[in-house]
Amino acid sequence: MIIVMKADASLKSISEVITRINQLGLKPHISRGKERTIIGVIGRTPVEIEEFEKLTAVEKVVRILSPFKLASREIKPENTIIRINGKVEIGNNRLVLMAGPCAVESRQQILETAQALKEMGVMILRGGAYKPRSSPYSFQGLKEKGLEYLEEAKRLTGMAVITEVMDAGDIETVSQVADILQVGARNMQNFSLLDKIGRTAKPVLLKRGMMATIEEFLMSAEYILSAGNSRVILCERGIRTFEKYTRNTFDISAIPLIKKLSHLPVIADPSHGTGVRDLVGPVARAAVAAGVDGLIIEVHPEPEAALSDGFQSLNLAEFRELMAEIKSLSQVLGRET
Repeated sequence: MIIVMKADASLKSISEVITRINQLGLKPHISRGKERTIIGVIGRTPVEIEEFEKLTAVEKVVRILSPFKLASREIKPENTIIRINGKVEIGNNRLVLMAGPCAVESRQQILETAQALKEMGVMILRGGAYKPRSSPYSFQGLKEKGLEYLEEAKRLTGMAVITEVMDAGDIETVSQVADILQVGARNMQNFSLLDKIGRTAKPVLLKRGMMATIEEFLMSAEYILSAGNSRVILCERGIRTFEKYTRNTFDISAIPLIKKLSHLPVIADPSHGTGVRDLVGPVARAAVAAGVDGLIIEVHPEPEAALSDGFQSLNLAEFRELMAEIKSLSQVLGRET
């Protein structure tokens, strides 16, 4: 349920409501707006609305109809803005770009790419140290050595780093380098991993599962939120359909729909969403027009020699051209880049 406090409710009155929620074995989720404080009540214990309606500082109490409580706009009408390293904000009017190779392959590769992206104005570097692959014989990433190279790139360029966590046992190690922990599509419903990541304070980028509905996607975000981590970024990266000409079918409608249902920021991944280099630009532009908060794009200095996903990676010149197009489109839409 949602408890809407009166505009003149004192801090003491709000504290009393929170205390009562805790006494009932429930969890309070506080959202302070410009005019009113809204308190979400989360838990399995059934409670009658009248329990809180009788309190004088309470304006009204309503049931949350959505199955995803903490991710819903019912509990938090305004957009969530997530700050990364005190330098980048995701969820406001600025379009955030994340870019880099699918996998960290060598020190030279990641440092060269990071420096070039930094000069283009990209503030978040992506790169996989641990790589989930469909085949056990494919390149699995450099693991700890990859993290070392990412840390060096971060130190030399000042860029924030996003990289994937595949196993709950790696969270602490990866968190020492990553500014954003990525949960890949294959792990979207790895509830044990989601719960443990939810107990960290690190921002999390949660990718939509390849066969997940919007509701299943948001319920996975709910696992992280309910564990205590409110810094969740959602990523639309396409879903599996019967189409054979693309790697996935990018669900452009998911962007405005999720933003209508949830206060969490939404990032688009046109690289995995299409799996076709020539389609990355058009789909990226479409995602910006649909209202996405940012883009995560695979960029490699030599895509033809990439050990992972070279067929969907842009080279540096192609990415520079796309950035110029995105900047022009953003200006038309009244967005900052």
